[in-house]
Amino acid sequence: MPRGPYLTVAERAEIWTRRVAGEPIWVIARHMGRSRKTVHAQVVATGGVRPRTPQRSRRELTAGEREELSRGLAVGDSCRAMAKRMGRAPSSVSREVRRNGGREGYRAAEADLAAVRRRRRPKPSKLALSARLRDEVEARLKLLWSPRQISAWLKREYSDNPQMQISHETIYISLYVQGRGALRKQLTQHLRTHRTYRRAKNEMRPATPRQIPNPILISQRPAEAADRAVPGHWEGDLLLGTPTTAIGTLVERSTRYVMLFSLPRAAIRAEAVRQALAATIVKLPVSLRRSLTWDQGSEMRSTNASLSTPGSRSTSATPAAHGSGAPTKTPTDCSASTFPKVTALPA
Repeated sequence: MPRGPYLTVAERAEIWTRRVAGEPIWVIARHMGRSRKTVHAQVVATGGVRPRTPQRSRRELTAGEREELSRGLAVGDSCRAMAKRMGRAPSSVSREVRRNGGREGYRAAEADLAAVRRRRRPKPSKLALSARLRDEVEARLKLLWSPRQISAWLKREYSDNPQMQISHETIYISLYVQGRGALRKQLTQHLRTHRTYRRAKNEMRPATPRQIPNPILISQRPAEAADRAVPGHWEGDLLLGTPTTAIGTLVERSTRYVMLFSLPRAAIRAEAVRQALAATIVKLPVSLRRSLTWDQGSEMRSTNASLSTPGSRSTSATPAAHGSGAPTKTPTDCSASTFPKVTALPA
């Protein structure tokens, strides 16, 4: 199998098929016998978004129909007669002839090329057409707002002006795919993930052994925690900053109230995290200590999820579930974006 930098059309299609299936880049490269660098370059070139293949609309005349139309015009057939033979509307045939040189100048090959040029996508985005909207989006990206926050703010601030509203998906596409928008690639550094291309939502991750003894699965969490109607159910996470700092976050699922507790990075051990967590939760009223959802990180390996801790009557250490933490993700990300990170020093 070839290992050069050039990919065939079939290989490019296989890369995107495997990526949609959730395979990471290194797995795709191994399956195809290509280098990881080659596959990575193909994915990054389009911002991690699968390029669209041009498709001919069913309403558009095919190349064969245009050739038949050209021959009919040469012998003097009427548009209505040719439309009847092709099973098309007479208006479609007459419009095709009129916009491609008329009865005397119509040529099938030239008409087909002109149709391909008119069909070319993508069209200019709303961000490229509106400098005012682009300035608003860029200003808030520099303030470390997420695209979803920007989209919600624009809909609220310009509720009477649809031209000043845009979806968060369009903002992401404009950042990742430079040919699809007007936002500069450098603005991706203001995203909280700092990613320069889109990752597959169902990307496979290496399996990690369970760290928590007697784990309570997320399916066993109280039903009232899922609908977020009753306060007292919390989402927890651990944020690592500089080599000497770490922050634990607790976000209440109903009100999104945030509690933070600090940990010295050098002393991040399971027992230290458990003690700091219990000391933080014990400050809450008993009615607000219903359950706690945490991922299966190594910082929880000494915490028995089936037992109560001094700070919580019901500690539920569970794996992540799709969509379960979405409304509490933004407060945690906001805490992370203002937290000091490790900076690379010059050699």
